[in-house]
Amino acid sequence: MIATTSLSTVARRAELIRTVRKSELQLGDCLIVETRNSYYHIVALGNDLFRVSGGWFNRQGMAPATTTISGCTWGGSAICVDLAAGLGLFLEFGNRVLTTRIRSFRLIPAENSGTIH
Repeated sequence: MIATTSLSTVARRAELIRTVRKSELQLGDCLIVETRNSYYHIVALGNDLFRVSGGWFNRQGMAPATTTISGCTWGGSAICVDLAAGLGLFLEFGNRVLTTRIRSFRLIPAENSGTIH
């Protein structure tokens, strides 16, 4: 028997884990994400754009890259488009790069990050 998960179940799971929503990020806020294999340094630029360094972007010689965040997944095709990070989830960037599972993240508000606007 194949188990299926409804979208409402997925949404309830997202409410139970520690997350940061894209809508919570202000201009210049910095999000440090540790995945199973990498670290990502993400700065909110406004208009749903982010400057990303680390992980895949560094390995490809593309850092810092300006991209969007598509959202987070549990590893399948269902994506929570409003999430920028969530413990145990996978982060997907707008260029279709999917990270390994998120181990931790830290949000540093712009006034504490040293980011120049």
